Amino acid sequence: LHEGWLYIAEATRISRVRFDAPARRLQGALEPLVTNLSADGTHWRKTARVGPDRKLYLGQGSTCNVCLERDARRATVMRFSLDGSEPEVIATGTRNPYGFDWAPWDEALYATENSRDLLGDDQPPDELNRIVPGGFYGWPYVHGVRVIDPEYGPGNEAMIRAALPPAHAFRAHNAPLGIRFLRHGERGADYERVALVALHGSWNRREPDGYRVVALHFLADGRIEERPFLDGFRGPEGLIGRPVDVAEAPDGSIYVSDDYAGVIYRVVRRRNSP
Repeated sequence: LHEGWLYIAEATRISRVRFDAPARRLQGALEPLVTNLSADGTHWRKTARVGPDRKLYLGQGSTCNVCLERDARRATVMRFSLDGSEPEVIATGTRNPYGFDWAPWDEALYATENSRDLLGDDQPPDELNRIVPGGFYGWPYVHGVRVIDPEYGPGNEAMIRAALPPAHAFRAHNAPLGIRFLRHGERGADYERVALVALHGSWNRREPDGYRVVALHFLADGRIEERPFLDGFRGPEGLIGRPVDVAEAPDGSIYVSDDYAGVIYRVVRRRNSP
């Protein structure tokens, strides 16, 4: 939602529609902005958000586990004017940039990425990338911090050297999806520079892992520390939920969507707690 417009990413297009927030209803017809996006392969879902620069951003995943894409827009982050014009690819080699958000203290753009599968239970790590214009993030040649792809790495040493390392590495196959920097002003000092990330969880580990929401604390020395925030989606009786996205309400409440249980959770602050 930006300046009264609700932006909607679908498999093959981005549209917008007027939204009356106080009345909680749409106004007028859906207006397509970007069309003819490809939707083949595995990571066909799209994410669209408006940035602090008043530009429209689009994250698009790859068609495959590892491959060379025919459509140069796949496995990228793109940027447009708010009306969908002036398209440009600003980041490449991002296998599945499902979630992205801007750090409120410096407006740096960060995007989650699900790394490739079928290299074992513990490799390669999933990623949080700091997106810079023109940045190349390694896929399909290299993953994480110099995990060379056995199929596409050999012979592509120049691409491997050019790849930007992740800002933070998640455990392999945890599947980070939605990310949201907390902006509410009454959380306390420990939550001043924090992003929440929904970990959808693994599908191909011998011992399942993930299935939680974590807090990424951006420390003064430049490190990013991952801490627990919301757990309990998997217990002794098995899987009960898989987090997908995170949102923060104006009153500071946290909303977490779950596509396994088909619900949205609301997390509220305890009195006198962060």
